[in-house]
Amino acid sequence: MKVLVTGGAGYIGSVAVDTLIASGYDVVVFDNLYMGHRSAINPAATFVHADLKDADVVLATMEEHRPEAIMHFASYSLVGESMTAPEKYLGENVSNALNLIDAAVKCGVQRFILSSTAALFGDPEKVPISESERLAPGNPYGESKFFIERMLHWYNKTHGLKFAALRYFNAAGGTDEKGEDHQPESHLIPLIIQVALGQRDEIKIFGDDYDTPDGTCIRDYIHVTDLASAHVLALEALADNDVLHYNLGNGSGFSVKQVIDTVREVTGHPVPATTVARRAGDPAILIADSQKIKSELGWDPKFPDVLDVVSTAWEWHKRHPEGYGD
Repeated sequence: MKVLVTGGAGYIGSVAVDTLIASGYDVVVFDNLYMGHRSAINPAATFVHADLKDADVVLATMEEHRPEAIMHFASYSLVGESMTAPEKYLGENVSNALNLIDAAVKCGVQRFILSSTAALFGDPEKVPISESERLAPGNPYGESKFFIERMLHWYNKTHGLKFAALRYFNAAGGTDEKGEDHQPESHLIPLIIQVALGQRDEIKIFGDDYDTPDGTCIRDYIHVTDLASAHVLALEALADNDVLHYNLGNGSGFSVKQVIDTVREVTGHPVPATTVARRAGDPAILIADSQKIKSELGWDPKFPDVLDVVSTAWEWHKRHPEGYGD
């Protein structure tokens, strides 16, 4: 099967590409390299350097390569930025996805996997968060993914496009070859590691007055390879299912202060931390209930402990202190 992977040069997308190729799939990577890296693309994949905002190029790519499935990772994904530039998220994220979905239907693509998000749930009523939790995005980034899920709902109803929406929590960790390298970096674990490497003076804690045991936000950290395996399982499951929704996480929550302490333990380096004001759009606690995908698809995360997740990230950053370098 041929799979088109948008954002396949990015952090999660590149690991998913590796997993697909190792599983015997033929992969076409579609990426504008805005946040991705050319050197992160598996050499066995076909690379198309293009932008989803160009609907004609998206359609032409689909007509040329004729994928049977799509994995859509490409997206603006900074919660804080979405609160100051909502038009970038409610506009481009949504319109780019529509270009892709429309081209998929025109070219007879049968399966679509969406990289969705826990930001759909805003301040959840119940934690851990199951798929039945109400959808009430707390920021424009989450709202953009909600709109895309609704687009897929209607394209399934009107055109029969099968889809899986994978709502994952905090992707983290690294592989032997792949790790996080964003410019600018916004994710907590690589930011703390940069302090341990001497590349930053301190780590900022955005608020310590949340209703949590130590006052800092609690998140569920899921290893990037476990996310990638879930995407392949969902792709296979769409052979016998029309619509799938799954929350992906480890089911355990760790506060910002706990993650900082874990990085200190793993690296052996001091990590100075300073508390600053809360960041708009951040809920206090986000923890996944992933029992549904475990029971239905047999998903079995290999890195359930945040210590292991941090350790794999540290090993990659030690080998690549300047990231990919491109």
